[in-house]
Amino acid sequence: MITEQELKQLSAKARDIRILTIDAIGFLGVGHIGGAMSLIEILTMLYYRHMKVDPKNPKMRDRDMLVISKGHAGPALYSILADKDFFPKDWLHTLNQGGTRLPSHCDKNLTPGVDMSTGSLGQGISSAIGLALANRLDKINSKVYLIIGDGESNEGQIWEGAMAASQFKLNNLIAFTDYNKMQLDGYIHDVMNIEDINAKWVSFGWFVQRVNGHDMFELDMAIERAKREQYRPSMIIADTIKGKGCFFAERDLSNHNMSFTYEKAQEAISRLK
Repeated sequence: MITEQELKQLSAKARDIRILTIDAIGFLGVGHIGGAMSLIEILTMLYYRHMKVDPKNPKMRDRDMLVISKGHAGPALYSILADKDFFPKDWLHTLNQGGTRLPSHCDKNLTPGVDMSTGSLGQGISSAIGLALANRLDKINSKVYLIIGDGESNEGQIWEGAMAASQFKLNNLIAFTDYNKMQLDGYIHDVMNIEDINAKWVSFGWFVQRVNGHDMFELDMAIERAKREQYRPSMIIADTIKGKGCFFAERDLSNHNMSFTYEKAQEAISRLK
């Protein structure tokens, strides 16, 4: 059972990662601030408590792996990888610039610690299924984690993948839906309503849980339960806030890919300290 002290440390770490991410995007002056902010607690819980990874050996075969299908949230992952010493923190100020190893969307060929190149929405689930199947064939006892977006869940490939993972009984696959209720063109319920999202994933044969995606305790308990599941893939539906913690972006429909000054970024950072 996670302790109160551990929860406080993880919350503080999520704040630090949020600061690094705002700073990196603000230094560039434009980026996917909304979708990066909404999944920071999920990433923090995975990388600082649950995932088996080694910055000195980022490609070790028995590591736990992560596929962020909503690859435009890469800046949040980069902040964590830098904080864990997969690469120097000064790389963060090269985000999406010429010659960078930190492109706007995740690229495993450029960034140490990135397990799968993503950004073409809908395709990450297929990659995660392939990794989970490969691990099973190779008798690797590790988990594949997957984060999909709610807007991306409009894609048919998501639901084809849902059927396949259930068919293969991939209990080594643990997925999250970053359910922040917004996408590029508007609110999810207006563009393409995906409710009842719980019932949909249950009907596809997954072990489904729903949590507050910014609550460390709820996330920890859900991941622990998912890791114990023996027969089904797991879906953790995380209710989140797009732009969470960045005062000028939080709940703003224009925050999918937003321009802002470095001075405004520093103001946002000061409000988090």
